[in-house]
Amino acid sequence: MKRTFTKAAAVAAIVAGAMFAVPTAASAYTPGPGAGVSDSTVAPGGTFTFLVEAGVFAPGETVSISITGENASGASLAFVKFAVETQALGTTTANAEGGVDGAQITLPANATGTYTVTATSASNPVGTSATVTAVAGDSGETPGDDDLATTGADSEALLALWVGGGALLLAGGGIAVASAVRRNKQNAA
Repeated sequence: MKRTFTKAAAVAAIVAGAMFAVPTAASAYTPGPGAGVSDSTVAPGGTFTFLVEAGVFAPGETVSISITGENASGASLAFVKFAVETQALGTTTANAEGGVDGAQITLPANATGTYTVTATSASNPVGTSATVTAVAGDSGETPGDDDLATTGADSEALLALWVGGGALLLAGGGIAVASAVRRNKQNAA
């Protein structure tokens, strides 16, 4: 009987530990290296610098830069206009650390809203991106503080759910162990 109780307690402890460890490990998102801009808000027709952190691309490879947004076809890379049809701004070469030191991008004069600048290459076809918002100087708009979009779940809001679920799981395990012990006592008597 002592052996049965010990086994049941060990199984309950393992299950309880797994219930807390697996969701924690699964939700441990660590963003990889990314991109950024020198200024997250730029006036229409204004210029900003697009940078990519080291390790995103292979050193020395060709990196394609594109922009997506309203009237994006009028944007230019390093003051050179490119084809209107593609929204591709051009290419640059990754530095020795696999990043992009800085590409000067000029928004079109009629720029409005948010633009996404993306850098891709043969070794990283998904690439990395950053956003910039075109804001007219006299519009009185106040741009947001975030450079990144809000994605995923709010882990702070889910904390109570995980704690409550874990408490219910432990209570259920305790009831199962107590039932097994009681059943074994009745069978032994």
